[in-house]
Amino acid sequence: MKLADYLTSDATTLAGLLASGDVTPAQLLALARERAAQVNPQLNAVVATLDEVADERAASSLEGPFAGVPFLVKDLAQEYAGFPTSSGSRALAHDVADEHAVITQRFLDAGLVVFGKTNTPEFGAKGITEDSLLGTAHNPWNLAHTPGGSSGGSGAAVAAGIVPAAGANDGGGSIRIPAACNGLVGLKLSRGYTAYGPQTGESMFGMVTQGVVSRTVRDSAGLLDAVAGAPSRYAAYVAARPDSFLASLDERPRGLRIGFSSASAINPSPDPEAVAAVESTAALLAELGHEVEEVAPPHDDEALARDFLTIWFAQLHGQISEIKKRLGAPDSAFEADSLAVAEIGRAAGVGALFGALDNVHAHTRALEDFHERYDLFLTPTLAKPPLAVGSIATAPLLQSASRVIARLRAGKLLAATGILDQLITENLGWVPYTQLANLTGRPAISVPMHWTAAGLPLGVQFVGPLASDGLLLRLAAQLEEARPWFARYAELDPSLQGPVTR
Repeated sequence: MKLADYLTSDATTLAGLLASGDVTPAQLLALARERAAQVNPQLNAVVATLDEVADERAASSLEGPFAGVPFLVKDLAQEYAGFPTSSGSRALAHDVADEHAVITQRFLDAGLVVFGKTNTPEFGAKGITEDSLLGTAHNPWNLAHTPGGSSGGSGAAVAAGIVPAAGANDGGGSIRIPAACNGLVGLKLSRGYTAYGPQTGESMFGMVTQGVVSRTVRDSAGLLDAVAGAPSRYAAYVAARPDSFLASLDERPRGLRIGFSSASAINPSPDPEAVAAVESTAALLAELGHEVEEVAPPHDDEALARDFLTIWFAQLHGQISEIKKRLGAPDSAFEADSLAVAEIGRAAGVGALFGALDNVHAHTRALEDFHERYDLFLTPTLAKPPLAVGSIATAPLLQSASRVIARLRAGKLLAATGILDQLITENLGWVPYTQLANLTGRPAISVPMHWTAAGLPLGVQFVGPLASDGLLLRLAAQLEEARPWFARYAELDPSLQGPVTR
């Protein structure tokens, strides 16, 4: 197999070629590394290599549906035994995992050959991937733009053809945002369908799920089949293992009731490209026989954003406190932004946290009421095209002030400055649609239905009721069939910063 063939094959195709003996795991691993050597210096998508263990696996007898396919895991909550998982933080740069995460073990049980780890912002806290330890990741469609976050390294690596799919996770949009920024498929599963551990239990009170980003729906379905299902040793997980996603893809959904909206209280004026993405998709859905109607959003996204950030800040305070206690890490080992929001979380207290958690019930009921009338909720994934790199970076002066405030434990003073409003506007203003699924535990998928006039991808999102993950994948397969996207990939020729169609 030549590199050009590798770049135009998804993981399912590669698995078939491996099973038939037309190619070997070592040959595919060599091609993945060749592609990484070509493009990663520009992308900074892959931030660590696992060369020796990857070579050993590629030379061994592998079993599983993706036996021998090259793969990357995210350097956050996808621990690989014997290697550090930095989570984008200097405090964890040398924190070696003594065992695989459950999700990583399931990737390995599927036969995947993990040969590296992908870039992420510190603790996955942002919708961009710009990190003081791991550096800035770039979008392969245009290097001046972000690949999104927090699974931005995985998104960039897949879009550029280093691997056909890669590990990702999603606590506020971190699978769907990179999928939208890079022209990929990204499904955030229902709560309880994939497991955390053994390092931790449910993260952010169940708001975070594990998964992948990929270039084809069938790859996402097959890989999620391989990793879905809760481990019996964790009492918090009660969801049954779902039926096979891949086997159900041939069944096309019919006559779905789909409500769509681009409205957002956080961003009252979404970019016309985001609106066009939804309206074009709505028109296609109607052509496919679905009942499509523009609706008011089923929730107040500004109120939901406040609850989301309150929970996130409290969780980050707890996480940083645990790291300091366990490893003796000083404040200088953390980014200023992380220290600032953790201090706000500490100062807000337990009352604010439990108030936000109580509000989750109201948000969930509002979405349940919506789903009594509509099967799915369609929105843009992003309110605007992928941001320019550095466009929402915190100014150095503010970073210095944040460190002082964190050291003085003056979180109430920081909150009084209106920083929460600023964080909602600047950090969530371009991604106001994704947190709904995390707070409510519902599944949501981003599919690459639109490219801007400048050649940047811009996905649309579908949110479904609990356990409608298979339906979301079947609808995505129907859209993929009607408007194929696989042939379009980011070639990343230095002289060409636009989409290439093969």
